[in-house]
Amino acid sequence: MRIPFEITILLILCLHNKSYKCHAVHVGCGTRPRKRAKIVGGTDAQAGSWPWQVSLQMERYGHVCGASLVASRWLVSAAHCFQDSDAIKAYMGMRVMNSVSNAAATRQIRRIVLHSQYDQFTSDYDIALLELSAPVFFNELVQPVCIPASSHAFTSGTSCFVTGWGVLSEEGELATLLQEATVNIISHNTCNKMYDDAVTPRMLCAGNIQGGVDACQGDSGGPLVCLERGRRWFLAGIVSWGEGCARQNRPGVYTRVIKFTDWIHQQTKGQVQPLRLSLLVMI
Repeated sequence: MRIPFEITILLILCLHNKSYKCHAVHVGCGTRPRKRAKIVGGTDAQAGSWPWQVSLQMERYGHVCGASLVASRWLVSAAHCFQDSDAIKAYMGMRVMNSVSNAAATRQIRRIVLHSQYDQFTSDYDIALLELSAPVFFNELVQPVCIPASSHAFTSGTSCFVTGWGVLSEEGELATLLQEATVNIISHNTCNKMYDDAVTPRMLCAGNIQGGVDACQGDSGGPLVCLERGRRWFLAGIVSWGEGCARQNRPGVYTRVIKFTDWIHQQTKGQVQPLRLSLLVMI
């Protein structure tokens, strides 16, 4: 495995200074510079809280889906968002939906790469990569989220966050302010019982079994992120599907990102580097 440049520098610093304890970090991804230590049932997010959140918009429709920034010129979203061939723009660093002028960066989409095995009937392999027309520069409002290695495990019961501008209730209006909500990872077996075995190994369930909190229309393609060791945020899932919104025993179903780590790396020609938590451990 090729070690990213930032990690190489960190290795050198650690090896030459025995007084420091070194941990696995990837400089740049998964950080929230503006954050000091609708989603249905969520709350308004503060500016800079989720700097990898992207709004994908079509000229005719406005906001259609969410996405996550994973590198300076690459986004990850859901394949089902791209049934329409209309031109799409990506807005980054934005909090207020009705004011696109407040976006920290705007880019045209140069290319959309849908997974070749995507099945629109079962929602299996529901993932897409979007190449931006030009790279974006990272700042306190625009940062990439970390892509987990294929060996990474998001444990059942882990509390994570889903974000987006989707409707605030079934058949409701899109959110004006970016929403955030806490959801828990639900085991594959438990979720499959609730969905009659429709949940494939490429899917991940998260939410509250009692209902009340969930992603909804307009959140599709957006991020489900979990805070891991090293205080970095990792992309665990991509908003994919569910029965209704925030219903009891009908949690949200997400594309399981760890199943696509190699695909993402290959399609971006190494521009997106998955991060292994155990890459650097020294006492």
